[in-house]
Amino acid sequence: MMYREEKCDLFLLKDSHWLAHCISADFALGAGIAKEFAKRFDEKRFLFENRDSFPAWSGTGFCIPDVLHHVLNLVTKKGWRNKPTLLSLEQSLQSMAEIAAQNSITKIAMPKIGCGLDRLHWKEVSPLIQRVFANTEMEIVVCSLD
Repeated sequence: MMYREEKCDLFLLKDSHWLAHCISADFALGAGIAKEFAKRFDEKRFLFENRDSFPAWSGTGFCIPDVLHHVLNLVTKKGWRNKPTLLSLEQSLQSMAEIAAQNSITKIAMPKIGCGLDRLHWKEVSPLIQRVFANTEMEIVVCSLD
């Protein structure tokens, strides 16, 4: 795995990388970077139109790929008012790793997932990402504007 953190606009990598972000199982996408994904890629429509083909929230995190837009939606919590746990984030990352392997995805860009409105701590999330993808050929770029 190649892992790096950069000061850059995540959306500038959309042509070379799949973009990952966290969402809730109610597909609210009404705040934070999820709102920007909804606006740029019409993710809310995609999620609602295809919801019957996704797993229902059972307390376990999972990943929903949008193949058309190269977006990986990490479902880490039940509703928009809830907060994810490190466990639900890890489960969604493991699901993303499986989807990446199945679909020959080798480059993923993401914000500091779970650490904005979701209030997880980057010093715990960063090693988690690196551990989940340690034995892969994945290139992961974490983008932040600060």
